[in-house]
Amino acid sequence: MASDLHFTRTRIAPTPSGYLHLGNVLSFVITAAWARKTGAAILLRIDDLDRERYQPYYVQDIFDTLHFLDIPWDEGPRNLTDFEQHHSQVHRLPLYKAALQALQENGPVYTCTCSRSTLQHTAANSVYPGTCRNKYYPLNADNANWRLYTGERPEMVIRTLSQGMVTTTLPASMQDFVVKKKDGFPAYQLTSVVDDLHFGIDLVVRGADLWPSTIAQHYLAGLLPANHFSATRFFHHALLTGTDGTKLSKSAGDTSIQSLRKQGHTPAAIYTLLSSLLGLPEPAHNWQMLATQLPELLYQEVHST
Repeated sequence: MASDLHFTRTRIAPTPSGYLHLGNVLSFVITAAWARKTGAAILLRIDDLDRERYQPYYVQDIFDTLHFLDIPWDEGPRNLTDFEQHHSQVHRLPLYKAALQALQENGPVYTCTCSRSTLQHTAANSVYPGTCRNKYYPLNADNANWRLYTGERPEMVIRTLSQGMVTTTLPASMQDFVVKKKDGFPAYQLTSVVDDLHFGIDLVVRGADLWPSTIAQHYLAGLLPANHFSATRFFHHALLTGTDGTKLSKSAGDTSIQSLRKQGHTPAAIYTLLSSLLGLPEPAHNWQMLATQLPELLYQEVHST
């Protein structure tokens, strides 16, 4: 890792839509390692605007996991009550609405009434086919998304930690991505940009699978009032996979920290298990040991589209 970098703030930003798993822990550890290496404060930001799947016990699991594995954070909520009363994204809805208003005034948003099941049949390779792009439904239509018209998808420059300035274009999978959901809440790409700007995040650490989101968020930030999003540095790390080579998910109960704890695993045992899955030569017993032994691959930028 570069030793001359300095940042103000990074973040751990889990979504409370399931129990955290070993892959989440790996990402938290890499974030903490970069933060301590570069002087950045760690903000705990819980992305909870998926209200259909939000459950308080998933938020509690985030605190339980961080405390159990002694993973640090410097700013943000300290417990479930503090989160719900002061830190939930619900409290920042005026900021998101202002961003949506700015997009509406600039003209690149349109209404989409396509259902998820319809898109499953018409969207090849998860690429939105533009079904509603020229139908000109009113923006105040009920049960409809707002999509951001992405046009010709111009080139963008993204600042990364290991590869410097990367020139890229919006991937097809992010064509006309959603900025406001059918339930009326702003979508992830918009809330993530607004939150990172609001909290002064200048270092974002995330998995390689979120590289398309990083590009989409740069595109979106370029349409909002003058901001510093383009100056943010990004690091995308390799993902932890299961024994079958597939990405871990929150539905994989056997790798959830909650499940491992119920089986009697201690923090040291969980870090040892993670060390084994990563193929490390020696077992780590805490996050600091794991950070110092991570293979070089995990400190090199990995992009997935």
